[in-house]
Amino acid sequence: MSFDSLGLSAELRRAVAEQGYNEATPVQLQAIPVILEGKDVMAGAQTGTGKTAGFTLPLLQRLSERQINGRRPVRALVLTPTRELAAQVGASVECYGKHLPLRSAVIFGGVKINPQIEKLRHGVDILVATPGRLLDHVSQKTLDLSKIEILVLDEADRMLDMGFIRDIRKILALLPRDRQNLLFSATFSGDIKKLADSLLQKPVLIEVARRNMTADSVDQIVHTVDRKRKRELLSFLIGSQNWQQVLVFTRTKHGANKLAQQLERDGLSAAAIHGNKSQGARTRALADFKQGAVRVLVATDIAARGLDIDQLPHVVNFELPNVPEDYVHRIGRTGRAGNEGEAVSLVCVDELKLLREIERLIKREIPKVVIDGYELDPSIKAEPIGGKRQGGNQRHERGRGAQGKSTNTSQAKRKPSRKPSGAKGAPADGGGHGAEGAVSPYSGRKPGKPQVAAYQRRAASSQKGERPSLLGGKR
Repeated sequence: MSFDSLGLSAELRRAVAEQGYNEATPVQLQAIPVILEGKDVMAGAQTGTGKTAGFTLPLLQRLSERQINGRRPVRALVLTPTRELAAQVGASVECYGKHLPLRSAVIFGGVKINPQIEKLRHGVDILVATPGRLLDHVSQKTLDLSKIEILVLDEADRMLDMGFIRDIRKILALLPRDRQNLLFSATFSGDIKKLADSLLQKPVLIEVARRNMTADSVDQIVHTVDRKRKRELLSFLIGSQNWQQVLVFTRTKHGANKLAQQLERDGLSAAAIHGNKSQGARTRALADFKQGAVRVLVATDIAARGLDIDQLPHVVNFELPNVPEDYVHRIGRTGRAGNEGEAVSLVCVDELKLLREIERLIKREIPKVVIDGYELDPSIKAEPIGGKRQGGNQRHERGRGAQGKSTNTSQAKRKPSRKPSGAKGAPADGGGHGAEGAVSPYSGRKPGKPQVAAYQRRAASSQKGERPSLLGGKR
């Protein structure tokens, strides 16, 4: 069905046509008319099915139907879990709203706050934000949320997974009660249902596919391989099959840095993108990947959410995620908008249990193919998967200003670490506790000057992609 039948204005239909879209996707067909009627919505759809346009188009139309004289208050707020997703949504708002007299802004951490303050001072109708930086602006009294008419929680499942629930509740308390609420999520869980029950008023449920279902346009395959031969097999697959654009997932930031360096030594142009990278570095890496200057982009889950790469052909799980739902999000980076894609998982004996949990979630068995020369060594026993899942540290990768000072009172209420003030981390949403959310090993007692200096050196090393050691030096 075409966009002409959905009740959108001529300006919006023109913007959509200029992007080359003629037919609406299933989630757009269901969501747009309901949102135009002013109803609350709880929508679930596979990633890459057009969710962003599904709420952006009717949001723009509703706001354009009533013009505001004088200074523009923020009337629509879109919350996203990561910088990359915020930037993507902001670009969609600009693109589809370019023929309308509306202003928008995108705010997130990891960049200077003053340019954002200046833009807000001139007035915006639509604000796309990550929770941490939004609360920074609220605490500095540079943002008024009392006029919000429409609230959108995009990728709500990831926001909860990253520990944003306290920030979300604080933000909700600042909004007027009389508003329209839209909750969009790629997957549903019990926590999402609880949030919806507390947020939405008689919502219309939109679910265009079975919950936690992977797209049929993505071919999934598993290659079993010993843990120490994964990198070797990955390089072999990329080279022998002539993959020119590959998005690879690791569990940790340190693992992403290490793998990117190893692939470079194998002669493959590679870059890493994760929460300890500055926003400029992440933006450059993504741009190089899209333009073909970088062949392999190695990413963690937090950095990859919101990456929208046109016709990305290959996604590789170098390590399976600890949470099965993250598998759905990962492989959703390929096979988008009706295009075909391939998702390859390299699975060692340690991860067989994780694989079974993923197959149980998606209700299908993923084909297993053993590559000649890379058969599993039966003498190698399974080992526990070390470290917390990436999401376990994501609470520490948000909510801080450009100088790394938190103005988020929900964080301030938690027991502070004894991390020396000179040890800085680079956050996913503007803050962080150094590599992998580390805190001072001396938290049980007051650190002396030599201990502080040693910890600062380790924190500085973590910024270079090196894993900090409690014993000093490098690992």
